[in-house]
Formats: sequence, structure tokens, C-alpha cells
Amino acid sequence: MLKLRRGRVASTEPLQVEIAGERRPAWADQGLVGVCELGDEVVVNTAALDLGLGSGGFDIVHVNLTRGLQGGAGPEGAHVMKLNYTSLQHPVQPVEPVEPVEPDGQAGAEADRAPLDRHPPVLVLPLHGHLAPAAWALSERRPAAKVGFVQSSGGALPDALSGDFDQLRERGLLDEVISVAPCYGGGLEAISVPGALHAAAEARGWDVAIVGPGPGILGSASRYGHGGMAALESAHSALALGLPTMLSPRLSSSDPRPRHRGLSHHTRSVLGLLLSGVGVAVPSELEELWPEDREPGALRAACGERHRELVESADLEAYAASGLPRRTMGRDLERDRLFFAAPLAAGAALGRLPTQPEHA
Repeated sequence: MLKLRRGRVASTEPLQVEIAGERRPAWADQGLVGVCELGDEVVVNTAALDLGLGSGGFDIVHVNLTRGLQGGAGPEGAHVMKLNYTSLQHPVQPVEPVEPVEPDGQAGAEADRAPLDRHPPVLVLPLHGHLAPAAWALSERRPAAKVGFVQSSGGALPDALSGDFDQLRERGLLDEVISVAPCYGGGLEAISVPGALHAAAEARGWDVAIVGPGPGILGSASRYGHGGMAALESAHSALALGLPTMLSPRLSSSDPRPRHRGLSHHTRSVLGLLLSGVGVAVPSELEELWPEDREPGALRAACGERHRELVESADLEAYAASGLPRRTMGRDLERDRLFFAAPLAAGAALGRLPTQPEHA
């Protein structure tokens, strides 16, 4: 059952809710529950904070009983639900076209395999912390490109939890965000990753697509039970549409968890399960940044003969001075240079990918 508790808003900057005399940090998705003002009576979900989670360790406002019960009907003509069949379901208008598909048959099958008119290269991220450095490095290589982000599952579902989106938009490094169900709130909504990428190429005119989860990736110590597996679906979707596809590997020189130090098991699992080859970004500074207690050839071994290495230099100093986010899970760029080197190399490599599929 949901762990719901009544409380009152004790502070709005930052948001805190008082429950049984205790002031607790909270977060409210204003797009769903509206604005919270001082003294409002609210119902919050306390599960994450009560569990002491480092990611998402705050209460989440479920409903504002004082002023949040007069929600609107959603966009005009909206016919698709996000968070469907939950108490938070709400209507959206998806970017996928609403025209009916032709009946089953040879004509329909041929239409499904028809090539796209445009083929924006796709970069698949392992977690949200790669977005800012990848987008920055891409802008250094292709400053005029129209760049969009497809928010997949694997991490936070609401777009509003990411402060990176607003910062990247303000600096002209990100043009649009499409949130794929069950994610929501990106400004543009999609039902599936293939639908989002198809719309990005054909209807939205993106030059480059970046796909990855929101902040706070889900995880466990198991081989496949983690949010990083969302990269598998994203890469397969891009490949199936004939889009040039590459992966930014999750690397770290100082993560305290051995499974994430060096080459993370998240990336190793995805590379092993992919049904077709992709490009894999490799920082040219890899050897000097690699942790001494990890196997130095791990990334190359994971790529094997199926995946091609795309070696690019990572300009860590310039990114550090850019003013963009430079911390990951409590570690600064200077403490974990390898983590940031991977998406910086990926963004640079993305700027070199062709805009036509290799078989064209």
C-alpha cells in the first residue's frame, strides 16, 4: 500500500512538510498537484525518506487538500493517459501520429519497414548525469544542431525533477524534450521510444537525439535488475529505425561500489545483450584515468568484435569551467574525472556520426 501521511506545508523555499511535529523535506510536482503554499494541508508519500534512500530521499506531495482539487481536463483533444490506471493518471496528447495504420498485409509490412526521410544520430545514455556533459561536448562540435532529449524509463518519471533540462534549454544546448511513458512532463509526450524517435526524425526535425533516463536511476546489485537496462530498449529502438546509434558507457574512477568502478556492470550488461552492434564512446584519456584496482581492458573486452569503439578526447578542463553540473552522486568532477570523460567523449563522437544509415 502507499505510505501516505497528512501534514502541513511548513516552508516553501525549500519545500518542507510538518508531520506529527517533524519538518521533513518534500517535493511537489506542480504540473500534477498544483502550487503548495505555507500552511496548506497536504497528503505526502513518505516511503522513500522513511527508507533513507539517497536517491529520491524526500517526501512527495500526493495531493494538496487545500487548493489542489480543481485540476483541469488536460490538453484539448488529449486521448492518451500517462501513469495510466494509477491514481495519478492524466491525459496527454502524444507526438505519435493519430492516423490509423493500414490493415495487416503485405502493404502494411512494407510500410513498417519503409526508411525514414531523415536519420538523426542517436546517443543512448546510461544515466541522467551524462546528459549535461554530452550535450555540452556536442554543442562544441555541432553548435547549430537541433538537439532533443528523449526521457526513457529507468530513473525518475517526472521531467520536473531534472534541473538540468532548464539549464540546458536556457543555454541553447537542448531544444526539446519528449517524455516516454511512463515518464511525463517533458513538454512533448510519447507512448513509446520508437514513437518518440520516429517523431523526432520526421515531425520535429531533430538533427541529433539523445535518449536516457531521468535522475535517480533505479538499481540493484544484480546483473539485469537495474534502470540501466532501459538503454537496451532505447538502442534497439534506434537501430530498428535505421538510425546511427551509439552508447555512452558508464565509467568511474572512484565509485565506492566495486561493480560500478571502472566499467559499470550496467553498461557491461547492455553491451552483452544488444542484438546488433553500436558505437561506444571511448575517452582517449581512458588509460590515465582508469582506476588501478580495475581491469584496464574491461571496456574493450565488453565491446568485443560486435561493437565499434569511437575514440574521442574529453575536454574536462573546459567543461569544468562551463558552469554546467559537475557532480555525480556526491562526487565532484575532480574526484571522478573518468565518469565525466565518458559523456564528454560521447558528445564529441556524436557530432561526427553520419546522418544517414550505414546501409543507405
